[in-house]
Amino acid sequence: MSDLVVIFRTQSDVEASIVRGLLEANGIPSVVSSDVTHDVFRLNVSELGEVRLSVRAEDADEARHIIEGHRAGPGDQPAVPLREEFEALQTAIGYSFRDRGLLEHAMTHTSRANEDVTGGVVDNESLEFLGDAVLGFVVADMLFRECPEWDEGEKSKMKASMVSTFALAKQAERLHLGDHLLLGRGEEKTGGRRKQALLADGYEALIAAIYLDGGVDAARAFITREFRALLDVARRHGLAGQDYKSGLQELVQARSQPLPEYRLVGTFGPDHEKRFEVEVLVGGESLARASGPSKKEAEQEAARRALENLRSENL
Repeated sequence: MSDLVVIFRTQSDVEASIVRGLLEANGIPSVVSSDVTHDVFRLNVSELGEVRLSVRAEDADEARHIIEGHRAGPGDQPAVPLREEFEALQTAIGYSFRDRGLLEHAMTHTSRANEDVTGGVVDNESLEFLGDAVLGFVVADMLFRECPEWDEGEKSKMKASMVSTFALAKQAERLHLGDHLLLGRGEEKTGGRRKQALLADGYEALIAAIYLDGGVDAARAFITREFRALLDVARRHGLAGQDYKSGLQELVQARSQPLPEYRLVGTFGPDHEKRFEVEVLVGGESLARASGPSKKEAEQEAARRALENLRSENL
């Protein structure tokens, strides 16, 4: 093979993989090289590793032309905004990464990694594991410090509620996290950006990425901001993380009212992401409506809204 020429440099494995695929699609073979060994749990991120793409000298000019042609689209907007797509997410989470490769890693679903033929893309499953541990620790610490009047059982219930898949998916939806997930073609087609499990996993991976990039203090600050409102509501209404349906039942019984009834109003959405709308009534009066990916979760959310409505009437 003739001498190789470096024609593209990046600090992103995913970006390098995309550009390499683009070149190969145009019949230009390339070689990937890097000065660093990629490690999921590397803690020293003060210096970013550079990934380089090299091609044969006789292909260099054509390769550069292909890359530039895909950078500029109509109106001079990048047709492949490889790294810029995470700017909105960083603004939403209130944290700016020193190593943006960590954020990219956190957003990479296993379906995307499985479809990569180069083997250079790593999914976020290990980050999910780490993020789950960091989240659990910080939430437990919050409950210990801020809710000393709650017993162990109440703290455990509240923690389970705060870190549940349903709760984490809700937090992810608020941040529009699904818009930034890097998915494989199959997962994209089946609505992966709206699946609760994927959103919750991505949210945990995001927490791990913040922890690896900025340390415990950065992760704690993010989690505290994210869960402050939820914890404040629980403390204000004395829910202590209990089952909302049980809480609503106890409240109406204390008021000598009939037990709550839950009525399925309807279902909507395709089969792979069907949602259920439920209405909760007491004595024939509708107190609240809510929807969810299952009847059980929709009933819980309807009960939570009903509790807030009833309690606000007495404020």
